Amino acid sequence: MTTLSITARGQVTFRKEILKHLGIQPGGKIRLDLLPDGRAELKADRPKGSWRELHGMLKGKGNGPRFTIEEINDAIADAGAAAGMAGLDDK
Repeated sequence: MTTLSITARGQVTFRKEILKHLGIQPGGKIRLDLLPDGRAELKADRPKGSWRELHGMLKGKGNGPRFTIEEINDAIADAGAAAGMAGLDDK
């Protein structure tokens, strides 16, 4: 069992071996769940999902037509103009 000291500002410093045990790297986050009877559970806060999963989700989705930025901008302008004209017809 490890005992930690609390500073006057209410801060606690965890030793490297504790952070290593929890799998927390610099910049990582700690999750603290408050339990009944004044107890708490401390664990590494793991982000949900990953860049690798996102990449996998998009894999194979690029088989359709490719557009230039000019073509995309023209399509947006055309859609905006059409939406504006439709709005005028309703008045």
